[in-house]
Amino acid sequence: MKVRYARVSTRIQNLDLQLDAFKEHGCEEIFTDKICWAKDKRQGLENALRFVKTGNTLVGWF
Repeated sequence: MKVRYARVSTRIQNLDLQLDAFKEHGCEEIFTDKICWAKDKRQGLENALRFVKTGNTLVGWF
């Protein structure tokens, strides 16, 4: 299973480009964060890491 984590770092950015790309490539579970500060908690990332099991692939946008 492909598990996707998408994040943007400002409130004016949106996740659409990332989400479209990963849906197109068969990611079954998608977790997201919109954070404004480096110290903001990344709940989406924490949830993705808890969800991933042996044999899954965690996919990120670089």
